[in-house]
Amino acid sequence: MLTSLFDRSDLYIQSLIETWWMVFYALSISALIGLPLGVLLVVTRPKHIFENVMIYNVLNVIINILRSVPFVILMVAIIPFTKFIVGTAIGVKGAIVPLVVYTAPYIARLMESALLEVDPGIIEAFKSMGASRRQIIWRVMIREARPAISLGLTIATIGLIGATAMAGVIGAGGLGDLAIRYGYQRWELDVMLWTVILLIIIVQGVQSIGNYIAKRLRKN
Repeated sequence: MLTSLFDRSDLYIQSLIETWWMVFYALSISALIGLPLGVLLVVTRPKHIFENVMIYNVLNVIINILRSVPFVILMVAIIPFTKFIVGTAIGVKGAIVPLVVYTAPYIARLMESALLEVDPGIIEAFKSMGASRRQIIWRVMIREARPAISLGLTIATIGLIGATAMAGVIGAGGLGDLAIRYGYQRWELDVMLWTVILLIIIVQGVQSIGNYIAKRLRKN
């Protein structure tokens, strides 16, 4: 079995690189979209600092709809949109669009949960001291929620790694594509097994790093 790993090391390395690029780009773009959406979900809810029921309800419904669609169905359903954005629906480039559509609402919900853990008493105290709403968001809510945000992004990253594996169905490349082409279609069980082992190692590493960062943030 080890012989299989070393003999096909180029194949595994190439798949790892493709998985890394998919996770890197999709997570970066999703965080840029999802984090502000999460903040907006919290501050526009009733009795919060930017209360706006209409914006809150519209965002809430859109995020619920996007999160209700399984990723396998989502990436097929938005193929025309993916082609419009990046010009192709296959390969690493074609996988990033559905990964972002799938992950951004997920990050928004995780961000919302993290910010709701902030003690309302602290926000009220800063309001009474004359802090602006912008200062409350940046210096109170986000600062207090940093450990929870870190753990939320860790969960999102792990979910994204799983989604990249599913993206192998549309020939996205990466470890999922390797498992499907060699492990399933050619029934080479050693490839399938090594793919699973590599995914487990990656997920364990990401979770450990996320836990460490959250622990450090709690001390600061």
